[in-house]
Amino acid sequence: PDSDILGGLTPGVSRVTNRDLATMMVSVSDNSAANILIERVGIENVNALLDSLGLKQTRLRRKMMDLEAAKQGRENVATPRELAALLEAIYGGKVIEKPLADDFFKILASGRTHYKAYFRAGGIPDDVVVAEKEGELEGVRADCGVVFVPGRPFVLCVMTNYLADEREGEAAISRIAGAAYRTFDRLGRASPYGRIISPRSSGSPK
Repeated sequence: PDSDILGGLTPGVSRVTNRDLATMMVSVSDNSAANILIERVGIENVNALLDSLGLKQTRLRRKMMDLEAAKQGRENVATPRELAALLEAIYGGKVIEKPLADDFFKILASGRTHYKAYFRAGGIPDDVVVAEKEGELEGVRADCGVVFVPGRPFVLCVMTNYLADEREGEAAISRIAGAAYRTFDRLGRASPYGRIISPRSSGSPK
């Protein structure tokens, strides 16, 4: 249910890999694909990995679209700090090997055709790779990812809640992402003394 893609595959013929499911989950936010992955991997294994990384406030407690579980208080939870730490650990090779980590970020960067890409809306140029995943619920907007600024890639995670107007949350995330990008772009193009050295620098040497 809830998946036009999976529901449209040929029964008895289509073989869907975990990577295929991950791509559907990220690129078109396919909740059914996420649920199949949860079944295959196991909630307890996900939380055990989080525990091994010291992430105690981030928990997978239910499948997607399970409203009854949500009503009972079994909500999936995370904090911006812990999700940022998780992404940093993956980027730093502490969770999976580099080829898999590179593929992980490639999948995260593939989902920009379906959703609004809050980070990109902050003015990040198209030639800068942004590996992000948004989250949307009523009154809630969130986005976490890695912005691959040349020389100074950075992790960013922003969460908003209790929103009377979800668009305000989206705009806030975009503004924060834009400000962070401009800061790290300058740092990536600067010398240790703070001089901006790049093809975009104006003026002649003195």
